[in-house]
Amino acid sequence: MPSFATPEGTARYAKRFAGRAAEGHFRGRNGLLLSSIGIGTYLGEHDAATDAAYTDAIVAAVSSGVNVIDTAINYRFQRSERSIGAALQRLAAAGISREEIFLCTKGGFLTPDGEMPADPRAYFTSEYVNSGILRPEEVAAGGHCLAPRFLENQLQRSLKNLGVDCVDVYYVHNPETQLATVARNEFLSRLRAAFEYLESAVNACFIRVYGAATWNGFRQPPDSSDYLSVEEMVSMARDIAGENHHFRFVQLPVNLAMTEAIGRPNQILNGEYVPMVEAARENGVSLIASASLLQVQVAQNLPPFVSNVLGLESGVLCALQFARSAPGITTALVGMSRREHVKFNLQLLEVPPTPIEQFIKLFEKSEEVGE
Repeated sequence: MPSFATPEGTARYAKRFAGRAAEGHFRGRNGLLLSSIGIGTYLGEHDAATDAAYTDAIVAAVSSGVNVIDTAINYRFQRSERSIGAALQRLAAAGISREEIFLCTKGGFLTPDGEMPADPRAYFTSEYVNSGILRPEEVAAGGHCLAPRFLENQLQRSLKNLGVDCVDVYYVHNPETQLATVARNEFLSRLRAAFEYLESAVNACFIRVYGAATWNGFRQPPDSSDYLSVEEMVSMARDIAGENHHFRFVQLPVNLAMTEAIGRPNQILNGEYVPMVEAARENGVSLIASASLLQVQVAQNLPPFVSNVLGLESGVLCALQFARSAPGITTALVGMSRREHVKFNLQLLEVPPTPIEQFIKLFEKSEEVGE
């Protein structure tokens, strides 16, 4: 049988850190216990040294209280997935099973394999067009595709890269990219076909649930050309598979500089506009925060009140504490490509998430000083 995160496995994992992890570090979602901090694998050179460093960092993170791993097939030209696969083997040998780990990947962007080919156009034509995996007219914005045959191909490659037979969440990667060149009606038609395939992938036990990993879409005003509606996506999934549909996760940026998911009322709920965190909760969708540090940009030159409110001196830890404490956020992802990153960031393992009453003070103080 395929292996995936289970209630028993994630509970066993959380128990490993009893007495070490602060209350609130592990959160219950869909019957699973997930860590409030997850490891991301986006940045880095596409070389063997970075591969090995990522593998070491992932092993260190999972060994230290992080059971959420996030990646995508295009991260470092498929090499990040392979680094995770190597880490999973080492973790299994150390007694941490696949059932304890919540594994997420994404598909949607065309990507080379391992390195950039000398002639990218010839490579993609040979690899995808001539093989019948996609048609040129199915590609949007120069390198994005939602065609079911393409997603099926990408998912199978991801499973092989990761060395697993099932992933816990499979995200459609930045679907709003399509809206740069495709009319909204055509986009919704393509998204529906993608969801139909992903529901079939659940039935085949290749994935457990699916969702959308986005950058702009869920943060934008409703009249923006690349705006996305969570209610529309859930309704689409429900129309395909009924109340037992599997559209259950959304990933979007949440950090000290990008607070739209918390404070911008741009999502329709019962005929009114509400923030994304509220709309997602009411629609049974769990939110994962990406770009928690925004590549460390939001951790620099923070106003003193941020440190005072959060009770932390380090700008990096303040930024990560903000994202993991944001109401409605399950896990805050942070890129950690070296063991040193893991050791530093996981100082927060023993720090409880900031209570909502204290968290709100950040916005009150920000208004007072005009930040």
